[in-house]
Amino acid sequence: MDKQADSELVNLILDPATRDQGFRLLLTNYKEQLYWQIRKIVLQHDDADDVLQNVFVKIYKGIKNFKGDSKLSTWMYRIAYNESMTHLTKKARHLQISSQELQDHMVNQLEADVYFTSDQVNLELQKALSQLPDRQREVFNMRYFDDLMFKEVADVLGLTEGAVKSTYHIAAKKVEKFIRQDETFTN
Repeated sequence: MDKQADSELVNLILDPATRDQGFRLLLTNYKEQLYWQIRKIVLQHDDADDVLQNVFVKIYKGIKNFKGDSKLSTWMYRIAYNESMTHLTKKARHLQISSQELQDHMVNQLEADVYFTSDQVNLELQKALSQLPDRQREVFNMRYFDDLMFKEVADVLGLTEGAVKSTYHIAAKKVEKFIRQDETFTN
């Protein structure tokens, strides 16, 4: 959606007479996109569904604070990102493991997840991504999978565009190195 359509959608939601209609339209337009953005972070389908529900509650309660400085999708993605990271932190704390151990655990569970229908290449990519620090993984996911512009990634993460470009470059090199090393061991 463009900024004008976003603005019209926000106005529908803010008007008490059309609030429900506007929010249903928002769900229709963004539910699948946000689900997949969250899923790339939390990896598990059930976790993604839980986080998505929390995200839409926060969007519903916070839409009045949307100023229109960025695209609506960028604002919602920031909420989804923050909620996903909070979920992972709570999950690691609950399991009493580090965030890296949680990433390893989640990648290992991907093969057993009936909703994960990807091939071996994607599984190897997920393994490589799980080895990255959180910030590098998120920048890589947003740029590579979500095809967000560096500026949009910077807006979501509250970073400079230069920092995002640098982080992406470093992450891409690490992913490439991991996959090459893994190919060496599997051949």
